[in-house]
Amino acid sequence: MISKAPGPAPIMESFIELAQRAGQTIMEHYNREIEVRHKPDSSPVTPADEASERIILNGLAESFGDIPVVSEEAAALGRLPAVGSRFILVDPLDGTREFIKRNGEFTVNIALVENQVPAAGVIYAPALDHIAWGGPGYGAWGACLRLSDNPKKIDWQALSPRKRRPGDELVVLTSRSRSGTRLHDYLKTLPPHRILHKGSSLKLALLAAGRADLYPCMGRTMEWDIAAGHAIVAAAGGEVVTEDGAALRYGKDEQGFSNPPFIAKARR
Repeated sequence: MISKAPGPAPIMESFIELAQRAGQTIMEHYNREIEVRHKPDSSPVTPADEASERIILNGLAESFGDIPVVSEEAAALGRLPAVGSRFILVDPLDGTREFIKRNGEFTVNIALVENQVPAAGVIYAPALDHIAWGGPGYGAWGACLRLSDNPKKIDWQALSPRKRRPGDELVVLTSRSRSGTRLHDYLKTLPPHRILHKGSSLKLALLAAGRADLYPCMGRTMEWDIAAGHAIVAAAGGEVVTEDGAALRYGKDEQGFSNPPFIAKARR
């Protein structure tokens, strides 16, 4: 069923428009030869990551210049602002490995954090024409959004968790590019389940949309990787917690904005 969203608040409208503009630039790079370099941590970076970040940071500076912004590529260069109780997290191209592989499973992520909690976020997958946004107080919404569409004229579909009946197997999302012993050990503790391999924060968007039940992540992630998806999952009725069940918090500047292992659940 298609539901009409109540209308994104001004900050969400800006996030959506910036994500779409960044997505257009990313797709221009996607359709030509991709130049790949590697950062000090050995993760790949491309001109598409950098061009997307410039668009988003310039747009945020114009509209929300008083809010600190922590962005992946700037952070890689050591440019980390002091953050307080309110700041913005940006991953200009989440899933660079998937972008390089040209499988379409990459996203643009923008999130607002308030008091260590993701308050609003948008995830845009330009190659898949899919966008999701939301946060506590906004609800969670998704739609097909093509590069040429006007996002203000979209009829948004309300996102809700998967309704799993007794006897239904668990659907578990895992990374397409990362694995490891710790994750395999965790999966052994689960009841009968089916695994879906997906890239980037697309996993969190799919969780919010009712396509899966669980997303365990035992590897290293950064706050900008998951904050937008966390906001959307929480708004759809789910939660993102650490292994011991504690709420995942943001603004961990003393840890370089890295996350501990976490488990995202479609339902609280």
